[in-house]
Amino acid sequence: MAFNKLENFYEILEVSVDSSTAQIKAAYRKLARKYHPDINKSPDAIEKFKKISQAYETLSNPQTREQYNILNGIFKPEKTKTSSQKAEEEYKNTAKNTRTTQQEQTPPPKTEKPAKKNKSFNFFKYLWAKFKKNKRAKDNKKPQKGQNITTDITITPEEVITGSKRIINVLTTQTCPKCHGHRFINGGKCTECHGTGEVSKRKKITVTIPKGIKDGAKLRLKHEGGIGKNGGLNGDLYINVKIETKTKIHFDKQNIYYNVPITPFEAALGEEIKIPTFDGIIKLKLPKNTCSGQKFRIAGQGIKKNGKTGDLIITVSIEFSKDLSDDEIKLYEKLKNLSKDDVRKNLINES
Repeated sequence: MAFNKLENFYEILEVSVDSSTAQIKAAYRKLARKYHPDINKSPDAIEKFKKISQAYETLSNPQTREQYNILNGIFKPEKTKTSSQKAEEEYKNTAKNTRTTQQEQTPPPKTEKPAKKNKSFNFFKYLWAKFKKNKRAKDNKKPQKGQNITTDITITPEEVITGSKRIINVLTTQTCPKCHGHRFINGGKCTECHGTGEVSKRKKITVTIPKGIKDGAKLRLKHEGGIGKNGGLNGDLYINVKIETKTKIHFDKQNIYYNVPITPFEAALGEEIKIPTFDGIIKLKLPKNTCSGQKFRIAGQGIKKNGKTGDLIITVSIEFSKDLSDDEIKLYEKLKNLSKDDVRKNLINES
């Protein structure tokens, strides 16, 4: 089975295959200072720095270095033996051959065969893990769209009727400005992003609230989300819109429902009242003996959208002052004495 060889990490770090870990570390620091993007502004400096960092991460760890050597058929060169070392080796070989001859004269004990199958399985298991790691590294270099962000805003009824613009603060993830996403600086983790290559930052964004927007609507702002990687597009920003409920105004499609308080004498006498709206002041002529809860529809005063306009539906409620003067109290007492009508006389029959 043939496998594609990886790049020669020893050549990238400009060291020999028998270099110590300390020598590899020193070589990495030297090259990192030379090719770091903050120092070297040449077009290929970033790619060169990435290769240097990858080579260092592999060769600085004895386990990954050994696996890399096996995968690429790299072996440390044997040292030249002296005459005394050769003589000692010949003596050991002679003694070994003598023991072998003696063992052949007697039946050899049964021994278990080495677990070659397990060794082969572990080797191919390592190759498969290496393949997946390389595939992930390759996928990480592809353009990736940034993360989508979701946030909520609450708007007033006035903003529903007239539309508005809002400035919101959104927490986004951006490439670290110190290490430029490389995670390491001069052989150590970046102190700004702590080795993640990214930092969180708040961003001010202007949002346009369209007229007539509904409660629960979702606005989408393209490319205002998280920053893309490797040249990929930014993610999107989704805004969930909620309309303030603690108010006397609510909506149903393009109609506006408005609760308006009136005084007892306005209800009894049928006065003309002025009602403030977001587009100005409108006048409403109440009939005599207006009841609390009575509704009045004013056409064409609702929400304008898609060439159509809804209606304004007013519900009146009779309210009394909480701070009556002495004269007002005397007048109410006089009205009580003058009134002959029992407003609760049909209460049982009506129920």
